[in-house]
Amino acid sequence: MATEVEVSTEIDAPPATVWNVLTNLPEFAHWNPFIRDASGSTAVGGQVRVRVRPPLGVPLIFHATITERDEERSLRWHGRVLADWFAAGDHVFQIDALPDGRARFTQKETFTGILPWLGKRLLARQAKRGFDAMNQALAARSEGTR
Repeated sequence: MATEVEVSTEIDAPPATVWNVLTNLPEFAHWNPFIRDASGSTAVGGQVRVRVRPPLGVPLIFHATITERDEERSLRWHGRVLADWFAAGDHVFQIDALPDGRARFTQKETFTGILPWLGKRLLARQAKRGFDAMNQALAARSEGTR
């Protein structure tokens, strides 16, 4: 009953730069068209409040717990709306170093719960569009801070 969405983008910036942009949550409002606002701690066990603006335009606010952090490589959180049985997501932000000093940034989310199951096609399409928009904006921001 899970729905998975994965989107990757190559970025002309080193992984450390991409990581610094990604983990600077207060700056999201200035560059991120998908996650319009994020606050909290990206340390393992930390809580993050996230306001997402999907391409459909209906804002969604949720809280997530950081479940994994590998400096300059990956950040993972588990978020939910109301309760896990209703709507939950396990989200991974991954940064892979490329041989030429560039980075590949991947977002992957596994959605579970009754709400994602009921609207899985729409959810997958909207999540992919949102991830693409964020990935492109992250690339532009990272490449501009070199």
